[in-house]
Amino acid sequence: MATLPTPASGSPRLLPLLAASIAGLIAAALILLTLDDRAVAIGFAAAGILAGGVLLGARRMLHSEEVAEPHTDWAVAQALASASDDALAVTDRAGRLVCANARYEILFAGWPTPPSLPVSDAAVEDLGTAARAAWRDGEARVENIQVFGAPVSARVARVGDESLVWRFVGIQALDLAAQVEALIDGHTGERLAAAGIMAVMVTPEGRIRSANRVFKARAMGAPDAPAEGRDFTRFLITDSMGLVRFEREGLDGTPLRVLQIPFLDGEDTPMLVALLDEDNLNLPAPAIGASASAHVRSLIAMLPSGLALVDRDGRFVSMNDAFVRAARINSAAPPLYPIDLVVREDKAALADAVRRFAGGAAQSVEMTVRFVDAPEEPVALTIAGARGLGDAAVLISLKDSGEEGKLKRQIAQATKMQAVGQLAGGVAHDFNNILTAIIGHCDLMLMRHSPGDSDYDDIQQIRANSNRAASLTRQLLAFSRQQTLRPQVVQLPDVISEVSNLLKRLLGETVRLEVKHGRNLGPVRADPGQLEQVVVNLAVNARDSMLAANPNGGGTLTIATACVAAAEVRQMDDDVLPVGDYTALRITDTGTGIPPDILGKIWEPFFTTKEVGKGTGLGLSTVYGIIKQSGGFIFADNVPGGGAEFTIYLPVHAAPEAVVAKAPVKPRQIDLWGSGTILLVEDEDMVRAVAERALTRQGYTVVAAENGEVALETLEGMDKPDLLISDVVMPSMDGPTMARRVRARYPDLPILFMSGYAEEQLRKSIDLDNVAFLPKPFSVQQLAEAARDVLAPK
Repeated sequence: MATLPTPASGSPRLLPLLAASIAGLIAAALILLTLDDRAVAIGFAAAGILAGGVLLGARRMLHSEEVAEPHTDWAVAQALASASDDALAVTDRAGRLVCANARYEILFAGWPTPPSLPVSDAAVEDLGTAARAAWRDGEARVENIQVFGAPVSARVARVGDESLVWRFVGIQALDLAAQVEALIDGHTGERLAAAGIMAVMVTPEGRIRSANRVFKARAMGAPDAPAEGRDFTRFLITDSMGLVRFEREGLDGTPLRVLQIPFLDGEDTPMLVALLDEDNLNLPAPAIGASASAHVRSLIAMLPSGLALVDRDGRFVSMNDAFVRAARINSAAPPLYPIDLVVREDKAALADAVRRFAGGAAQSVEMTVRFVDAPEEPVALTIAGARGLGDAAVLISLKDSGEEGKLKRQIAQATKMQAVGQLAGGVAHDFNNILTAIIGHCDLMLMRHSPGDSDYDDIQQIRANSNRAASLTRQLLAFSRQQTLRPQVVQLPDVISEVSNLLKRLLGETVRLEVKHGRNLGPVRADPGQLEQVVVNLAVNARDSMLAANPNGGGTLTIATACVAAAEVRQMDDDVLPVGDYTALRITDTGTGIPPDILGKIWEPFFTTKEVGKGTGLGLSTVYGIIKQSGGFIFADNVPGGGAEFTIYLPVHAAPEAVVAKAPVKPRQIDLWGSGTILLVEDEDMVRAVAERALTRQGYTVVAAENGEVALETLEGMDKPDLLISDVVMPSMDGPTMARRVRARYPDLPILFMSGYAEEQLRKSIDLDNVAFLPKPFSVQQLAEAARDVLAPK
């Protein structure tokens, strides 16, 4: 390392400080790279390099004599960039490419300078716009750039004031194409060429990306001729019999068998094409020798896609490792036939397809089958003829869609739960209207009967059953996340402590309850009463599971709380759980566990494994709805050794809890008699009739209207009412719209909304001053109390 001369002017400490800064930045980059924090390491390295530029500029400014500028060493930045999984490049202020990694070279087949890359003109323009935005704002991005048929995203970030760092992500598919290209251009391609096999990589547009030596010799006349970018189809001709030959060899040339190997999924991805000489198409013998066939099989074995070769009798000849993994094949006992892999319903279709292509069918076909080991996960097979590969007659391509299938199942489950939730909420709303009428009429009848009358007990029984039905609708609303909650900032240990005594009675003497609390638990914002219901529901299910495993009793229910930091969530790498700080609640039992085939159904309403009459199937669905409405996440799984574990993640409430002054407790109003005029708006006739009779019996003058438009017309012909009571959801004109028009005329008119939907769900629409809310179903007394509270002087 050269010693820097002392500057003739300026601060003598400036250059040593800059040099120390550069050394620190480079050292930090190397340390972060060792710790596998590559993205930050690259940033430190780039900053160090830029600091080097500042140091050189400072030298020139501080020296009175001209000092030769040393050559910038990009070795450190190159080493850090090579460690990244993305394609990286650095350009300077003048737009010159000063550094790039090997993945960048593979991605763009060389060292083009961004934004002038081998992509479409529109993409080049977008990249140029992103570069200008990065110079101005510090960073920019461009999505869905098509590079050789695969989508790639570009991230452009400014480092200091001298450089742009270009990062191209999402190049996994191109990585596979690059691996296959390396096989063609490398030793494997030479072995294929020696066996007379012509291998070509073709883009979706039909352009050649790479070709081995024998193809160039046959198609272009020279083994070293440049083929990249040429139109592949221009080298081939087809005669009247459909035989394919090289255009250069004419119609007297040797016929070719063209074998397309789909090693990547999708229509916009590169294709590997193998061309084989076929001297006599009428003979079943292979057109190439045994050694050439072995080379082709070696190539297939190295490809990253699942490929298998099948003979004319339908037996497997060979399969590569990717096929073994995707088909979940036991290597110690591989199947003899492809139909051994699929369920009984798919065997006939698969066998027919293999038989058809073994007999010489053209083109290829894609079909969906289900494997025996995973019948609930359909997979796609591509079947094509493969003559000219020795005993092999059929090529089967299988896509390994394990992660994709898992994601699809999660999306399907989430969509199904959302649809069921919407249905449950709608049913609960309509049912609440019916229950309001039933409970209201029961209350009115009870006013005319006294205990001891012959009908009094019957009316009480009807009312009690109606209240039971109302509790079911509340559970449906909880599942559909439409329940009225009263959230508070609470600590989970306090909630567990409140419900522990109840749990001991529910679990019985044979089940032991263990409670464990972690440290540094953050507060959560939820309805404590609903959280208690969650714990009780899960505990009761755990008790029943443990009694099923051991009818004589026994078992342990463990309730544990823990702090889950954002770093730990990031390590989980879960697609559902966002990164953040959580307080976790785990409820574990020692019962029979949850069968895997029903694990995805346990949250659905009315799904139960209990005997008829011993469960409604709403316990877990209620738990699911309460947790989701509280902003949390819940997961169910089996634990080793037996038993189930439910884990609930509630986000830590970071905002400081507001100090709320406790309002003085008002004495309960015993006398519900009132006076004044009430405008009642309700579209359900039965509910409107009950409410009108109930309020009239309490002394009010009630003017009823069946919808918002009628209410406005009625208001034109009457004096100002003392109270407006209205349903929220109504046809033609809803309650909030009508209320805003009424408020335009009477700004201080008090309003009481009633609805079968939750208040939280309607909060945005009923966001008005001096508004109260009454959830359905309600009793006559509850309606009278609500009206009295709204009209009471403040």
